Amino acid sequence: MQDTLRITEVFYSLQGETRTAGLPTVFVRLTGCPLRCQYCDSAYAFTGGTVRTLESIMDQVAAFKPRYVCVTGGEPLAQPNAIPLMKMLCDAGYQVSVETSGSLDISAVDTRVSRVMDLKTPGSEEAHRNRYENVELLTPNDQVKFVLCSRDDYDWAVSKLIQYGLEQRVDEVLFSASHHQLSSTDLADWIVADNLPVRLQMQLHKLLWNDEPGR
Repeated sequence: MQDTLRITEVFYSLQGETRTAGLPTVFVRLTGCPLRCQYCDSAYAFTGGTVRTLESIMDQVAAFKPRYVCVTGGEPLAQPNAIPLMKMLCDAGYQVSVETSGSLDISAVDTRVSRVMDLKTPGSEEAHRNRYENVELLTPNDQVKFVLCSRDDYDWAVSKLIQYGLEQRVDEVLFSASHHQLSSTDLADWIVADNLPVRLQMQLHKLLWNDEPGR
């Protein structure tokens, strides 16, 4: 039997976040997630989807002739066959990233993949799911993301930044304001006032397309 994954969608768009923001990217969105963050913008990927072979996914990705591929969800690492898919994508010459909640072990992910790992803030209502053992596994090829809902979340994130020396561990530390809960202007002002070594994210896909699925 061929290896398979349950997939919600595969589409070509601009990367809206991370260090490759603005670059044309193929997104492979896997179905399912064990978390329920209160601000989640991809809840449509929690259930459903289509069972696909890894080979068919690779064929669809190749048809777009991309340079960049992002494996996302849901939570991609909840499906074990995400690991061989990412290796296949790297072997095919793509620059690959994976967006993960930080609640599952990242150690099996191919080191060529940029792991964009969340640290869930108290405002997410899933901070108790953070797997802090992952922090020790991070490399300069990786990125850490905080989605912030309030000033309290910001102060919490700053404390984690300092506690783990994150700017020394990873390529980018990313701060985003949760949509409709925190002003990006306020967040920008706080970052500048504190002279933080982090990058403000504005979620380009929401600005361009109002976060329509498949865009």
